[in-house]
Amino acid sequence: MDLKKFDYDYIIIGSGFGGSVSALRLSEKGYRVLVLEKGKWFRSSDFPKTNWNLKRWLWVPALRFFGFFKVTYFRHISILSGVGVGGGSLMYANTLHIPKSEYFEAKSWSHLADWENELKPHYQTALHMLGAAESPRLEVGDLALQKLSSELGKEDLFQPTNVAVYFGEPDKTVPDPYFNGEGPERTGCNFCGGCMIGCQYNAKNTLDKNYLYLAQKKGAEIKPESEVYDVRPLNDQHGEDGYRIYWRKATSLFKKRGSFTCRGIIFSGGVLGSVSLLLKLQESSLPSLSNRIGHFIRTNSESLSGITVYDKQTVFSDGIAIGSILQIDEYSHVEPVRYPAGSGAWRLLMAPMAHGRNILVRIRIFLWDWLSQPIKNLKVYFVDDWAKRTQILLFMQTINTTLRFSKGLFRMKSGIASGETLPTFIPEAKDLAEKYAKIVNGKPTTLLTEMILSIPLTAHILGGAVMGESGEEGVIDKYNRVFGYKNMYVCDGSMISANPGVNPALTITAISERAMSRIQNKEIPPDLNE
Repeated sequence: MDLKKFDYDYIIIGSGFGGSVSALRLSEKGYRVLVLEKGKWFRSSDFPKTNWNLKRWLWVPALRFFGFFKVTYFRHISILSGVGVGGGSLMYANTLHIPKSEYFEAKSWSHLADWENELKPHYQTALHMLGAAESPRLEVGDLALQKLSSELGKEDLFQPTNVAVYFGEPDKTVPDPYFNGEGPERTGCNFCGGCMIGCQYNAKNTLDKNYLYLAQKKGAEIKPESEVYDVRPLNDQHGEDGYRIYWRKATSLFKKRGSFTCRGIIFSGGVLGSVSLLLKLQESSLPSLSNRIGHFIRTNSESLSGITVYDKQTVFSDGIAIGSILQIDEYSHVEPVRYPAGSGAWRLLMAPMAHGRNILVRIRIFLWDWLSQPIKNLKVYFVDDWAKRTQILLFMQTINTTLRFSKGLFRMKSGIASGETLPTFIPEAKDLAEKYAKIVNGKPTTLLTEMILSIPLTAHILGGAVMGESGEEGVIDKYNRVFGYKNMYVCDGSMISANPGVNPALTITAISERAMSRIQNKEIPPDLNE
C-alpha cells in the first residue's frame, strides 16, 4: 500500500506504560502516531476525593461508571487494573523497582538475551522519564514496618521506596522540573495519601505528564473512549501492506464506530486488553497468531492484609501510597500501602484473618473470631475513618505458578497451567501481619473474597503474550515483534516473561524502551517531503 494512503504510520492500542513509551519514541522517529484508549481523559479535578465516589472511581460501563479503576473477577484470580489515558499509572502506587538478578536469569526467557545488561541503560532512561525519586518521609505505617524489620533482625533490608512523584515544595507549582521546560508545570506533593484514587494536586508523575505529553508535542494524537474490536491486514495475510483498525465508542450507549489504516500496530492494552483482543482475533482476522496466546499468565503472588487500630490518634493515611519496603528474603518483600482519609470503601470487603486449606476450616476460624472478639470486629467495620485507622500490608513473593487465559463465551476464562494453584493464604504474609498488628496494637484482617472463595487478588497481572524463539514457544520475539505478522508489536504487561517479584511498571517501561530503540527512523520518500 502506498505510504501516502495510510491514515497513520503506527496505531497504538492502549496508553499505559508500554503504549506511552511507544507513542513518544515513534513520534520522535518521525512517524505519524495515533493512540486509541478505551478509557477517559482525566484532569486533576476529575478524580474523586474518596473511593466512596464509585461513579468517578470505578470503571463499570454497565452501570455507567466511567472511572479509572477496574476490578475483574475470574475463577482463579481477581485483578485490579487501570483504565484511562495513562493506563495503570493513574491508579498505581508509584513504586519503581528494578528486579533482582533472579528475574533476568529466569529459565522462561534468559536464553533469549543477556537481559540484565541489555536492559540496564533502558531502566535508567525509564527512571528519568518517570521522575523517580526516593520517598523523603517515613510515616506512621513506615515506622512500624521499620520496627518490625528490627524485630526480625533485618534492619539493613528496610528502605524508602523509589517513586514517580514530584516532591518539590508542598503545594507549590513550578515550571517543568524534568524535561528542560518541555513538560507541563508540576506541583509539589502534599502527602495526602491519594495516589491510588487519582492525584488531584498535579504531583504524581502519571504518563500524561511525561511520555504522552511529550509525544503530543511531537505530533502524536490521542483518541480516548475508543475501544478497538478488530484488526485486519490489508491486501495480504500477514500485514506487509498494513492494517485496518476498527474501533467503537467505549462510553456511549449508541456505539459510534470507525476505522483507520496504518502501517504498523502496537498492542498495549495490558493483559486484560491485549490478550483478550488477540484471543478473539486469532479466531477471525489474525489466524496466524501463535497458539501460545493466553499462556504463562503470572502474578507477583500477592497477599493483602489490613491492620485496623481503634486509637483515634493514629493516622495511617498521610504520606504517599507506598513509602517504604522491607525485603524479607530473596523471594519476598512487604510494603505498607495507604489510601487517603475518608476512602473506606474497601472496608466492605474485609473480614477477620481466617487462614486454612479449605473453606470449612476458614469459616470455622472466621466464626470463632467473631464469637470470641465481637466488639473488636464491630469496631473494625464501624471505625470512624477506615483509611486513617487501617494500614494495608502488601506481601509479594516469587513463585513459578502460572495461569492460562482462554477465550470464553462472553470473555476470557482462567485455568491453572503449571505448578500449584495460586496461593490465597501465604503463611509468611499471615505471620508478618500478626507481628505488625502487635506493634501498632491493631487487628489484622483479610479480603472476604479470599477467605470465602479462595481467589487471590493481584494488581500485577502479567504474561499471556510472552517472548520466545518462535511461535511454538511464545507470542513475540525478543524484540517484541509478533510472530506471524509484519510491523506488529506487543508492549505491555502481557509481554513480561518471568515473575519480577516487584511492581512491574518500571520493567514494562524499560522493555518497551528497548523495543522502540530497535525501530529505525522513518524514511520519507521525496514526494512526501513537501
